[in-house]
Amino acid sequence: MDEQAEAAPQPGGRLDRRAELSEFLRTRRARLKPEDVGMPDFGRHRRVPGLRREELAQLAGVSVAYYTRLEQGNGRNVSAEVLDSIARALRLTDAEHAHLTHLAKPKQHKKKPAARAQQVRPALRQLLDLMDGVPAYIVGRRAEILAWNRMAAAVFGDWGELPVAERNWARLVFLRPDYHDLFVDWEQKAIDIVCSLRMDAGCYPDDPRLSALVGELSVKSEDFRRLWATHDVKDKAYGVKLLHHPLVGALSLNFEGFRLLGETEQTMVSYHADPDSPSADALRLLASWGADKGRLGSTDPRPPLSA
Repeated sequence: MDEQAEAAPQPGGRLDRRAELSEFLRTRRARLKPEDVGMPDFGRHRRVPGLRREELAQLAGVSVAYYTRLEQGNGRNVSAEVLDSIARALRLTDAEHAHLTHLAKPKQHKKKPAARAQQVRPALRQLLDLMDGVPAYIVGRRAEILAWNRMAAAVFGDWGELPVAERNWARLVFLRPDYHDLFVDWEQKAIDIVCSLRMDAGCYPDDPRLSALVGELSVKSEDFRRLWATHDVKDKAYGVKLLHHPLVGALSLNFEGFRLLGETEQTMVSYHADPDSPSADALRLLASWGADKGRLGSTDPRPPLSA
């Protein structure tokens, strides 16, 4: 087993917030070159990739000792203003800035909030069913698939046939060969999932189920270990997904993610094809094929997913 697998949390363990903070800052610093921030590059005299700690501290307007303590995982008592300065110096995106804040200044949640059941409101399940011809599903924390409609089952497979614990995008993409074949750009799909899990880890480092998921995938998937080690985070809300469906072949679908108000940890994702396109025709074929399926994700008689 390689070093990345050994460093990852083992099933049943927990994520080390201090280690997460340290590695996140180190990897963000390593990706910046001196010329990126208007500093001279002394070439062969540079022993580390990216910026040195003292260079980053200078850019952020903090002492080298202070920044070093922060990069070593000691974020106690760090102010929002200092984090903002460091984020600007590191050229962080909005998602990365939010992740840094979660790691350095974790919110004081009520007792075990991550253990609350992830339930989808009945009205949202009804809305999914009414989205005729539009593949759509709701995803929650840990990439768990909470509800879906008939068209989503036709495009991505009937998740109702899976055990509850297997209805998870990370498990499907990294552990199922058929999902590797489904996504034309599998690597990008895998990156998106890992980035989302990283954001969850920043918000809920004490979530035992998230830690168990990361530990299991780190053991079972070399691709997951490789991507997890990058410490990348992002919030991808829309785009185009290219699929190779086993029944209808090539599909080019536009997707949109909608964060549900009042359900801050749930996102509805919908897919649609361009009008009068071959993909639109293929979706209509799948709609006809899926009309006879009796078990729909959004009307699954089994209890809702629990954390």
